[in-house]
Amino acid sequence: TVQTFAAHEQAILNQVATARAALAAATTGTSVAQRSAAEHQLDAAIAGVLSLGSAYPELSSSNNFLHLQHNLADTENKLAFARQYYNDAVATLNRMVGSIPWMYVASVAGVSEREYYQTPR
Repeated sequence: TVQTFAAHEQAILNQVATARAALAAATTGTSVAQRSAAEHQLDAAIAGVLSLGSAYPELSSSNNFLHLQHNLADTENKLAFARQYYNDAVATLNRMVGSIPWMYVASVAGVSEREYYQTPR
């Protein structure tokens, strides 16, 4: 959609593609901090795409671009919910790992406290 209206904004589109690749690579790892940093990079790249709407008024009036904006906002809302759900689950796990009798069972099962998801600033 954006390429049709702003072909010379290829740098922004390349930034989004690079950020998506970094996020895909980060999701295969176990580091929550690495995934968080990759998501932050993707958020910054998407902000660049959305700022094209203010630079190109004809782009903002495109139904395809408006649909893209709506989908991105919906996806970000779902991600925020998933992050909160993950942090709630980590809080429950961490609390259980530190309480009797679970502290004895957890160590035998190889379960340990997990890292909270922190949104980079």
